[in-house]
Amino acid sequence: MGIKVENIHKSFGGFTALGDVSLDFPTGELVALLGPSGCGKTTLLRIIAGLEQADAGRVLLDGRDASDTHVRERQVGFVFQHYALFRHMTVFDNVAFGLRVKPRKQRPSEAEIKKRVTELLQLVQLDWLADRYPPQLSGGQRQRIALARALAVEPRVLLLDEPFGALDAKVRKELRRWLRRLHDELHITSIFVTHDQDEALEVADRIVLMDHGKVEQVGTPQEVYERPATPFVYGFLGAANRFVGRAHGGVLHIGEHQLPHDGAHDGGEVQAYARPHELQISTDAAAPGLAATVERVLAFGASARVELIGPDGQPLEAELTRDQADALRLQGGQRVKLSAARLSLFEAGAGI
Repeated sequence: MGIKVENIHKSFGGFTALGDVSLDFPTGELVALLGPSGCGKTTLLRIIAGLEQADAGRVLLDGRDASDTHVRERQVGFVFQHYALFRHMTVFDNVAFGLRVKPRKQRPSEAEIKKRVTELLQLVQLDWLADRYPPQLSGGQRQRIALARALAVEPRVLLLDEPFGALDAKVRKELRRWLRRLHDELHITSIFVTHDQDEALEVADRIVLMDHGKVEQVGTPQEVYERPATPFVYGFLGAANRFVGRAHGGVLHIGEHQLPHDGAHDGGEVQAYARPHELQISTDAAAPGLAATVERVLAFGASARVELIGPDGQPLEAELTRDQADALRLQGGQRVKLSAARLSLFEAGAGI
């Protein structure tokens, strides 16, 4: 089922949670709503589910206006961050709950419920825990049971609100890969809310970047990471070094220092961004570039992260291969010169 939201506005008192948001979620896509806390992503998800009412705008499900449709009639499955499982019910009964509370005319037989629940528990690979209770499960197992319960009623849309936020990093990584595989098998239209950039980049078909109730950019993970449309997107997605200066003649002038660039902006005050892997380090004091001081070198595995202090005291970060770092023999307190393989330029007044 395809979803559209048109000109959605929602305020809580004097606070605007969503300001004129319009988005299209095509059938079968897994879309991430990504942004900092308070940006409006959960409010938007709840409006799509019917758990919140928009002050203005429409929610279209398969082209039909569902703005006034009750949550029970929207055929939406909702997975919460904190599982919301019934502690006094077994795993089997938790998954069966949505089927058993259907109106009598729509309710499957007990034999059909047993078959459906067993299939779902096998799908989430937890059929061996059917007789256990939620307190006897790990956090990752409980979240998979919560997902099975949402799928039991055969929703046409699956909505997930920070589904892995309460789990530790290792379990989160395992579960987001599992969710991606599950989605590839089911192809159900899914929207999940997260503030974890790695989660969104790894799992989603498309990412919607939000900030202060507005949509900053929509695109594939590769598009939003490699071609950020705004300084906010650049700074929020992955580590970034920020420079402020004046662009002229293909060079970014930062005080008495210079960084070459190939950006479109030239002849004015700009803010420039470079990813850590785009910064290059030279130990030659006469080399062109930005003067900086090495603070420390963190070498793990095949790469090394170099933390530096720029001429204005701003923290900077470069990422090198271990071979590059070993060849430079960098030490804390060492003076170096920085250049950039690529700089992305934005107007000085653009939002951060």
